[in-house]
Amino acid sequence: MLKIGIPSSFFYPDPQRVVFGHKTLCYIEKDMARFLARKNVMPVLIPDLEGDDMKRFLDEIDGLVLQGGTDLAPETYGETPIGKWLGDKFRDDYELAILDYFIKQNKPVLGICRGLQLLNVYFGGTLYQDIQTQKPDAIQHRDAERYDQLTHSISFFEGKLFAQLHQADTGTKVISVHHQAIKDLGKDLEPLAYCSDDGIIEAFCWKGTEPGKVLAVQWHPEFSYNYQGSGLIDGEKAYEVFLGFCT
Repeated sequence: MLKIGIPSSFFYPDPQRVVFGHKTLCYIEKDMARFLARKNVMPVLIPDLEGDDMKRFLDEIDGLVLQGGTDLAPETYGETPIGKWLGDKFRDDYELAILDYFIKQNKPVLGICRGLQLLNVYFGGTLYQDIQTQKPDAIQHRDAERYDQLTHSISFFEGKLFAQLHQADTGTKVISVHHQAIKDLGKDLEPLAYCSDDGIIEAFCWKGTEPGKVLAVQWHPEFSYNYQGSGLIDGEKAYEVFLGFCT
Protein backbone atom coordinates (compact mmCIF):
# COMPACT_ATOMS: atom_id res chain seq x y z
CA MET A 1 0.00 0.00 0.00
CA LEU A 2 1.28 3.45 -0.92
CA LYS A 3 1.80 5.81 2.01
CA ILE A 4 1.14 9.45 1.08
CA GLY A 5 2.45 11.93 3.63
CA ILE A 6 0.59 15.16 4.40
CA PRO A 7 2.29 17.78 6.58
CA SER A 8 0.03 18.97 9.38
CA SER A 9 -1.94 22.13 9.64
CA PHE A 10 -1.81 23.55 13.15
CA PHE A 11 -4.17 25.03 15.69
CA TYR A 12 -1.98 26.70 18.31
CA PRO A 13 -2.79 26.92 22.04
CA ASP A 14 -5.87 29.02 22.74
CA PRO A 15 -7.12 29.16 26.35
CA GLN A 16 -10.58 30.13 25.04
CA ARG A 17 -10.89 26.79 23.23
CA VAL A 18 -12.77 24.33 25.42
CA VAL A 19 -11.08 21.18 24.12
CA PHE A 20 -7.26 20.98 24.34
CA GLY A 21 -7.14 24.74 24.83
CA HIS A 22 -3.56 24.71 26.05
CA LYS A 23 -2.30 22.29 23.38
CA THR A 24 -1.24 22.54 19.75
CA LEU A 25 -3.45 20.47 17.45
CA CYS A 26 -2.29 18.84 14.21
CA TYR A 27 -4.90 18.19 11.52
CA ILE A 28 -5.71 17.44 7.90
CA GLU A 29 -8.76 18.98 6.23
CA LYS A 30 -11.50 16.35 5.82
CA ASP A 31 -12.10 16.74 2.08
CA MET A 32 -8.37 16.41 1.45
CA ALA A 33 -8.18 13.17 3.43
CA ARG A 34 -11.12 11.72 1.50
CA PHE A 35 -9.69 12.83 -1.83
CA LEU A 36 -6.31 11.21 -1.19
CA ALA A 37 -7.56 7.92 0.28
CA ARG A 38 -8.40 5.16 -2.17
CA LYS A 39 -7.64 1.51 -2.83
CA ASN A 40 -4.00 0.80 -1.97
CA VAL A 41 -3.38 4.45 -1.05
CA MET A 42 -3.19 5.50 2.61
CA PRO A 43 -2.86 9.17 3.63
CA VAL A 44 -0.53 9.62 6.62
CA LEU A 45 -0.43 12.82 8.67
CA ILE A 46 3.20 13.81 9.28
CA PRO A 47 3.72 14.79 12.92
CA ASP A 48 5.92 17.62 14.11
CA LEU A 49 9.05 15.55 14.71
CA GLU A 50 12.68 16.61 14.82
CA GLY A 51 16.05 15.36 13.63
CA ASP A 52 16.48 11.61 13.12
CA ASP A 53 12.92 10.95 14.31
CA MET A 54 11.58 12.95 11.37
CA LYS A 55 14.00 11.34 8.91
CA ARG A 56 13.00 7.82 9.96
CA PHE A 57 9.35 8.75 9.54
CA LEU A 58 9.84 10.31 6.11
CA ASP A 59 11.90 7.36 4.92
CA GLU A 60 8.68 5.31 5.03
CA ILE A 61 6.62 7.77 2.94
CA ASP A 62 6.22 7.21 -0.82
CA GLY A 63 5.02 10.66 -1.83
CA LEU A 64 4.25 14.08 -0.35
CA VAL A 65 1.06 16.14 -0.70
CA LEU A 66 1.20 19.72 0.57
CA GLN A 67 -2.30 20.74 1.64
CA GLY A 68 -3.91 24.17 1.78
CA GLY A 69 -4.52 26.32 4.83
CA THR A 70 -2.99 29.41 6.38
CA ASP A 71 -0.92 31.94 4.45
CA LEU A 72 2.82 31.76 4.12
CA ALA A 73 4.54 34.38 6.24
CA PRO A 74 6.00 37.15 4.06
CA GLU A 75 9.30 36.77 5.93
CA THR A 76 9.60 33.27 4.46
CA TYR A 77 10.17 34.81 1.01
CA GLY A 78 12.13 37.86 2.15
CA GLU A 79 9.35 40.43 2.51
CA THR A 80 7.68 42.28 5.36
CA PRO A 81 3.90 42.15 5.85
CA ILE A 82 1.96 44.84 4.01
CA GLY A 83 -1.15 44.43 6.15
CA LYS A 84 -2.95 41.88 8.28
CA TRP A 85 -1.65 38.84 6.36
CA LEU A 86 1.03 37.63 8.77
CA GLY A 87 0.96 33.95 7.81
CA ASP A 88 2.35 31.04 9.80
CA LYS A 89 6.16 31.04 9.97
CA PHE A 90 6.28 27.96 12.19
CA ARG A 91 4.34 25.92 9.66
CA ASP A 92 6.42 27.35 6.82
CA ASP A 93 9.68 26.17 8.41
CA TYR A 94 8.24 22.78 9.33
CA GLU A 95 6.94 22.16 5.80
CA LEU A 96 10.00 23.51 4.02
CA ALA A 97 12.22 21.08 5.92
CA ILE A 98 9.97 18.17 4.88
CA LEU A 99 9.83 19.42 1.29
CA ASP A 100 13.60 19.75 1.17
CA TYR A 101 13.96 16.09 2.19
CA PHE A 102 11.59 14.94 -0.58
CA ILE A 103 13.25 17.05 -3.26
CA LYS A 104 16.72 15.83 -2.32
CA GLN A 105 15.51 12.20 -2.20
CA ASN A 106 13.86 12.64 -5.62
CA LYS A 107 10.48 11.58 -4.25
CA PRO A 108 7.16 12.77 -5.77
CA VAL A 109 5.52 15.96 -4.52
CA LEU A 110 2.06 17.40 -5.20
CA GLY A 111 1.23 20.88 -3.94
CA ILE A 112 -2.36 22.11 -3.63
CA CYS A 113 -3.21 25.80 -3.08
CA ARG A 114 -0.86 26.81 -0.21
CA GLY A 115 1.23 23.84 -1.36
CA LEU A 116 1.80 25.50 -4.74
CA GLN A 117 2.80 28.70 -2.98
CA LEU A 118 5.21 26.85 -0.69
CA LEU A 119 6.86 25.07 -3.62
CA ASN A 120 7.21 28.37 -5.47
CA VAL A 121 8.92 29.94 -2.47
CA TYR A 122 11.14 26.87 -1.95
CA PHE A 123 12.47 27.37 -5.47
CA GLY A 124 13.12 31.09 -4.90
CA GLY A 125 9.83 32.61 -6.02
CA THR A 126 7.69 35.26 -4.33
CA LEU A 127 3.98 35.78 -3.71
CA TYR A 128 1.36 38.46 -3.85
CA GLN A 129 0.57 38.84 -0.16
CA ASP A 130 -2.95 39.84 -1.11
CA ILE A 131 -4.18 39.75 -4.70
CA GLN A 132 -6.82 42.44 -4.27
CA THR A 133 -4.29 44.87 -2.77
CA GLN A 134 -1.31 44.20 -5.01
CA LYS A 135 -2.97 43.17 -8.28
CA PRO A 136 -6.24 45.13 -8.41
CA ASP A 137 -6.88 44.19 -12.05
CA ALA A 138 -7.25 40.52 -11.03
CA ILE A 139 -10.59 38.78 -10.66
CA GLN A 140 -11.85 37.60 -7.28
CA HIS A 141 -10.04 34.39 -6.31
CA ARG A 142 -11.53 33.93 -2.84
CA ASP A 143 -15.01 34.52 -1.42
CA ALA A 144 -15.53 33.73 2.27
CA GLU A 145 -19.26 33.16 1.75
CA ARG A 146 -19.25 31.14 -1.47
CA TYR A 147 -15.97 29.42 -0.54
CA ASP A 148 -15.73 26.13 -2.47
CA GLN A 149 -18.47 27.22 -4.89
CA LEU A 150 -16.32 30.02 -6.37
CA THR A 151 -14.78 29.09 -9.73
CA HIS A 152 -12.96 30.65 -12.64
CA SER A 153 -11.83 29.49 -16.06
CA ILE A 154 -8.42 27.95 -16.57
CA SER A 155 -6.17 27.90 -19.63
CA PHE A 156 -3.29 25.49 -20.30
CA PHE A 157 0.04 26.33 -21.89
CA GLU A 158 0.06 24.69 -25.30
CA GLY A 159 2.18 21.58 -25.63
CA LYS A 160 2.79 21.25 -21.88
CA LEU A 161 1.79 18.44 -19.51
CA PHE A 162 -1.64 19.74 -18.50
CA ALA A 163 -2.65 20.63 -22.04
CA GLN A 164 -2.06 16.98 -22.91
CA LEU A 165 -3.76 15.62 -19.79
CA HIS A 166 -6.89 17.73 -20.16
CA GLN A 167 -7.29 17.77 -23.95
CA ALA A 168 -10.42 15.61 -23.73
CA ASP A 169 -11.97 17.54 -20.83
CA THR A 170 -15.31 19.20 -21.44
CA GLY A 171 -14.96 21.37 -18.32
CA THR A 172 -12.93 24.57 -18.24
CA LYS A 173 -13.26 25.76 -14.63
CA VAL A 174 -11.48 25.18 -11.30
CA ILE A 175 -12.48 25.84 -7.68
CA SER A 176 -10.66 28.90 -6.32
CA VAL A 177 -10.08 29.57 -2.60
CA HIS A 178 -7.00 31.78 -2.25
CA HIS A 179 -6.13 35.44 -1.74
CA GLN A 180 -2.36 34.98 -2.24
CA ALA A 181 -0.76 33.92 -5.52
CA ILE A 182 2.48 33.57 -7.45
CA LYS A 183 4.15 36.92 -8.14
CA ASP A 184 7.63 35.86 -9.28
CA LEU A 185 7.90 32.25 -10.44
CA GLY A 186 10.62 30.20 -8.80
CA LYS A 187 13.75 28.93 -10.54
CA ASP A 188 13.35 26.00 -12.96
CA LEU A 189 9.57 25.91 -12.57
CA GLU A 190 7.61 25.40 -15.78
CA PRO A 191 4.16 27.01 -15.80
CA LEU A 192 1.40 24.65 -16.96
CA ALA A 193 -1.81 26.65 -16.50
CA TYR A 194 -3.04 30.17 -15.83
CA CYS A 195 -6.28 31.92 -14.93
CA SER A 196 -7.98 32.80 -18.22
CA ASP A 197 -9.25 36.11 -16.87
CA ASP A 198 -6.15 37.71 -15.31
CA GLY A 199 -3.13 35.56 -16.20
CA ILE A 200 -2.21 34.46 -12.68
CA ILE A 201 -0.17 31.24 -12.84
CA GLU A 202 -2.29 28.36 -11.54
CA ALA A 203 -0.09 25.28 -12.04
CA PHE A 204 3.55 24.35 -12.60
CA CYS A 205 6.02 21.49 -12.45
CA TRP A 206 9.70 21.45 -11.54
CA LYS A 207 12.07 20.95 -14.45
CA GLY A 208 14.73 19.31 -12.25
CA THR A 209 13.13 15.88 -12.45
CA GLU A 210 10.73 13.92 -14.69
CA PRO A 211 7.79 16.05 -15.92
CA GLY A 212 5.04 15.94 -13.30
CA LYS A 213 7.02 14.31 -10.50
CA VAL A 214 7.06 17.61 -8.61
CA LEU A 215 3.75 19.22 -9.51
CA ALA A 216 1.50 21.93 -8.07
CA VAL A 217 -1.95 23.43 -8.64
CA GLN A 218 -3.44 26.57 -7.15
CA TRP A 219 -7.00 25.24 -7.29
CA HIS A 220 -8.73 22.68 -5.05
CA PRO A 221 -9.48 19.37 -6.81
CA GLU A 222 -10.38 17.84 -3.44
CA PHE A 223 -13.46 20.10 -3.23
CA SER A 224 -14.85 19.00 -6.60
CA TYR A 225 -17.26 16.35 -5.26
CA ASN A 226 -19.09 19.04 -3.26
CA TYR A 227 -19.39 21.55 -6.10
CA GLN A 228 -23.03 22.32 -6.91
CA GLY A 229 -22.48 23.60 -10.44
CA SER A 230 -20.94 22.09 -13.56
CA GLY A 231 -18.05 22.62 -15.95
CA LEU A 232 -15.07 21.71 -13.75
CA ILE A 233 -11.97 20.17 -15.24
CA ASP A 234 -11.21 16.58 -14.18
CA GLY A 235 -9.68 17.01 -10.73
CA GLU A 236 -8.34 13.46 -10.62
CA LYS A 237 -5.74 13.84 -13.36
CA ALA A 238 -3.05 15.73 -11.43
CA TYR A 239 -3.36 13.28 -8.54
CA GLU A 240 -3.13 10.32 -10.92
CA VAL A 241 0.10 11.71 -12.38
CA PHE A 242 1.50 12.10 -8.86
CA LEU A 243 0.47 8.57 -7.84
CA GLY A 244 2.13 7.19 -10.93
CA PHE A 245 5.48 8.37 -9.62
CA CYS A 246 4.83 6.96 -6.14
CA THR A 247 4.68 3.32 -7.21
